[in-house]
Amino acid sequence: MPSAGAEAALPGPVSTRNPGVIELPRATGAGPAGVPTGFPRTPEGALAQLASIDVTAMQTGSLDGVRRVIEAWAAPGGPTGETWSGVHGMAGLLSAADLSGAGSPQLAIVVRPAMGLIKGTVGPDFAVVCVDFEFTVTVEATSRIAIADCQRMTWADDRWLIGPGPEPAPAPSVWPGTDLAIEVGYQDLRYG
Repeated sequence: MPSAGAEAALPGPVSTRNPGVIELPRATGAGPAGVPTGFPRTPEGALAQLASIDVTAMQTGSLDGVRRVIEAWAAPGGPTGETWSGVHGMAGLLSAADLSGAGSPQLAIVVRPAMGLIKGTVGPDFAVVCVDFEFTVTVEATSRIAIADCQRMTWADDRWLIGPGPEPAPAPSVWPGTDLAIEVGYQDLRYG
C-alpha cells in the first residue's frame, strides 16, 4: 500500500472524484462488550464487523473499555489487551490529553467509519480489511484526525473475529474523501 505522512491524517481538501462505494450490511444484534454484530459471512460483513469493533472500543474513552472489547473480539492467537494497536492508540490519546487510563468525564470521542478497503480474501472465512475513520476528540478543545485500522478477520461459528497472528501492515491514515484517500484505494462506506 502507498504510504502517507502524518499530515495526511489532518483535515484536508475534499476531492470531487468518485472513490466508489462499499455497501456495508447493518448489524442485526449486539454481541459481547456491546459491539454490534450479526454481519454476514462476506468480505463486506468482515469490514462492517471491524468498524463496529473499533467504534465501540474507541468510544469507551478508557483503556479498560478498549481491553474489554478486544478480549471479546479476538480469536485465540490474535491481539490481546496488551498488544492490540487499538490499546496502544487509546494509551497515546489519553497520554496526549494528560489523562489517566480511566479517561475522563470531560473526554468525548466520536468515531465515524468513513472509508474502507478490502485488501484480500482467502475463501469465505478469512478477509483482510481496512477502515479509515474520522475521529473527533474533545477534552478542552476539539481536534479531528483520520486513523486507519487493518485487521485479519476470521469467521468463527457465527461471527467475524479479529484473527490470529500479527496485525497486518497498517494502511495509511488519510483524511477521508481526499485525493490521497482515493489513491490509496479507499472507497466510501455506505450502510445498506
